[in-house]
Amino acid sequence: MLSVAVVGASGYAGAELCRIFCAHNEVCLKHLYVSENSLDKNKKISDLYGSLKGRCDLVLEPMSDPKNLIGEVDAVFLATDHKVSHDVAPVLTAAGIAVFDLSGAFRISDLKVFAEAYGFEHKYPELLASAVYALPEFTDLNALRATKMISLPGCYPTASQLALRPLIDADLLDRNYRPSINAVSGVSGAGRKAKLTNSFCEVSLNAYGVFTHRHQPEIAEHLGCEVIFTPHLGDFKRGIHATINAKLKDNVTVEQVKKAYSVYDNKPLVRVKDGMPKLMDVQYLPYCDIGYAMKDGYIVVCSCIDNLLKGASAQAVQVFNLYYGFDELKGLFG
Repeated sequence: MLSVAVVGASGYAGAELCRIFCAHNEVCLKHLYVSENSLDKNKKISDLYGSLKGRCDLVLEPMSDPKNLIGEVDAVFLATDHKVSHDVAPVLTAAGIAVFDLSGAFRISDLKVFAEAYGFEHKYPELLASAVYALPEFTDLNALRATKMISLPGCYPTASQLALRPLIDADLLDRNYRPSINAVSGVSGAGRKAKLTNSFCEVSLNAYGVFTHRHQPEIAEHLGCEVIFTPHLGDFKRGIHATINAKLKDNVTVEQVKKAYSVYDNKPLVRVKDGMPKLMDVQYLPYCDIGYAMKDGYIVVCSCIDNLLKGASAQAVQVFNLYYGFDELKGLFG
C-alpha cells in the first residue's frame, strides 16, 4: 500500500482528493497539509467538509518544512498556489518522492512564456525539463513512469485539448485559422477563498482574461497549435462547458472526423456523444463528454467536464493509477 500526502487539502480540489482516496484500496492517506497561516490549520478535514465525516477525519497540519515528508510518504499531491508548488516540488522530487502537481508551476516549458503567464521567474529549469505533462488519454506511460515530477493539466486545457487533439493528430484542421475556444466555468474554479468576484450575488456570465489568460499558452504548447481562448465565469457551482469553432481542411468528411474521435473508444473517461453534451451529465463525475457538428467546412465541438474532477482531482488520481500500474479508474467511482 502506498502512503500519500495532500498539500493544500482544505481547498475544493484537495477535499476531492481526500474523498477519492477514501475509496482507493491501494492508498493510505497519511497526511493533510495547509499553509502555516491558514485559518483551517489544526482542524479536521471533516469539520470543513461534512461529507467526509467518518471517512476521513485527518487533521489539517500546518506545512512548516516539506523535508518533513521525506521518509513518510511515497507520493505527494500539490493542490497549492503555483509559487508554492514551484518551491516545494524540487525538495520532494530530490528525495525520490513522486509529485503530482495540480498547479501550473510545471506546465509551460518556455521560461519566458512561463514568466509572462505566471508573473515570476522559474528557478528550476532542469526539473521543469524533466516534468511530464500528464493528460492521461495521450501521455506516454514510459515517460510518465520515468519521472518523479508529474504536472497535471489545468481544467480549461483539459476540456479544450480533449476536444481538439483528435482533429489535430489526424491532420484535419486548416491551420491557417486558429481554433476559437469559448469556455464557461463554474465559480468553484476560482477556489474556496472568499472574494467579491466569485460571490454568487456578484457573479454574472462574463468573459475575463481575454487574450491574457495563463491557460492559453498551456493549451497552445501541448496542442502544438495556436488558439484563441476566451474563458467565461458562469453563475453555477462546478463544471466547464467549452464550445470550440474550427475550420476543417477542404473535403474533410464526417467519416474522417468520426474516425479521429475513435481514439477514445478505449478511453473509459471520455465519452463521445451523438449530439451535444450537457454540463449536468458530468457534474460530480470524472468524465469528459464530447459532441460535434459539421457544416460548410467548419466544425463546432463541445466539451464538458467537472472542473474539480476531470479538470483536477479525478484526473490527478487517474494519472496516479497509471503511474503505479493500477486500474486507471480505481477510487474514482467510490
